[in-house]
Amino acid sequence: MTHSTIEITAELVRDLLREQHPDLADRPVRLGALGWDNQVWRLGEDLAVRLPWATDAADALLLKEHAWLPVLAPALPLPVPVPQRLGAPGALFPRPWLVTTWVRGEPADRSPVTRGADAARALAAFLTALHRPAPADAPASHDRGGPLADHAEGFAHQLDDATELGLIPDPDAVRAIWEDAAAAPVWTGPDLWIHGDLHPANVLTADGTLCGVIDFGALFAGDPACDLAAAWLLLPDGAAEPFFRAYSPSPDPATLRRARGWAVAKALACLRVGEAGRRGLPGGKATWGPPGDAALRRLLATAGAR
Repeated sequence: MTHSTIEITAELVRDLLREQHPDLADRPVRLGALGWDNQVWRLGEDLAVRLPWATDAADALLLKEHAWLPVLAPALPLPVPVPQRLGAPGALFPRPWLVTTWVRGEPADRSPVTRGADAARALAAFLTALHRPAPADAPASHDRGGPLADHAEGFAHQLDDATELGLIPDPDAVRAIWEDAAAAPVWTGPDLWIHGDLHPANVLTADGTLCGVIDFGALFAGDPACDLAAAWLLLPDGAAEPFFRAYSPSPDPATLRRARGWAVAKALACLRVGEAGRRGLPGGKATWGPPGDAALRRLLATAGAR
């Protein structure tokens, strides 16, 4: 993490708007969220300002969203933060920034899904609409678009770390799910648009079901299995099967195996971030632990079912 050395305040946001987008400068400004890569400041009731404050890669991720989300958003059945204006680096703030639409709802790590059937249909409709063939110039992903076997060393490190922290009741069973997924045939279909980072903090809920999807910084073209892992990460017990029935086209067995591997890896990441938050360590988010634990339990309970 390389948090910005510039203190981001409501006054700084107003100054940036006055300098580059003065027609928006009189709107009320208040802090919306402190994300992994960006700070989000609400701008009135329907807009938000996103400024990178951590990770060197955040600038490129914002520019990627600015380029592609306006193209994808009209076809998506759930609200997403659509870029409206691009802020240029300058003397006040040396990095690019965005004005986007504000998506209402509570992050699922704080307000979990309770209406499983409704959420399964909503998630299936969203991913069915998103997972379309991407153009040749679509962004690629080096860490989420390739074969799972390429991530064996990183997974082993995550599993060992989580085991040492006492977060994993049965490490051998978790490893077995991963090894089966890594041995599955690789994706040979067309590169599809993939959100790439569908964990509970990037999906919004209201009234117990999904109402929005945020943070498309990991957006890329590739294997849909990375996103299909959300069936275990986001949905409550018993909702994965209805999700896969509603998703189109129906995933083949190899894709489902790879999806389980991505789900195990993401569940471990949530557990570790949650434990860091529980201990008050930098970058930790205590609310990530429970959904990670629940996802791992679901995966272990259904091991060998597919």
